[in-house]
Amino acid sequence: MAKLTTIKPRLAGLVPRLGYVVADERSRSRYRDATQGWRAWYKTARWQKLRWSILTRDLFTCKMCGKIEGQTSQLVCDHIERHGGDEARFWAGPFQTLCKPCHDRDKQKIERRHG
Repeated sequence: MAKLTTIKPRLAGLVPRLGYVVADERSRSRYRDATQGWRAWYKTARWQKLRWSILTRDLFTCKMCGKIEGQTSQLVCDHIERHGGDEARFWAGPFQTLCKPCHDRDKQKIERRHG
């Protein structure tokens, strides 16, 4: 009779097809940073300066819901038009200020709907 062998577990190395677990957001972010080079632009001093100028221009007010947010970590400098990794479009804008909930929920829903 043949001897049965076990298959090594390989689930840890598979990339999820349906999305990531919310608690695993750090891993998802690291994966996206590694595979999408343009994400590094968000970590530059140039982007931080541009972001600050947009937030102050819009008086720290979300353009979707009108909420005034004093905690700048809860505000996003959003590209109104998707840049798709194009460096010229990334830096040129146009930009708007959104609160994090509007950006992460409403704006993403709009972008998914319109491709």
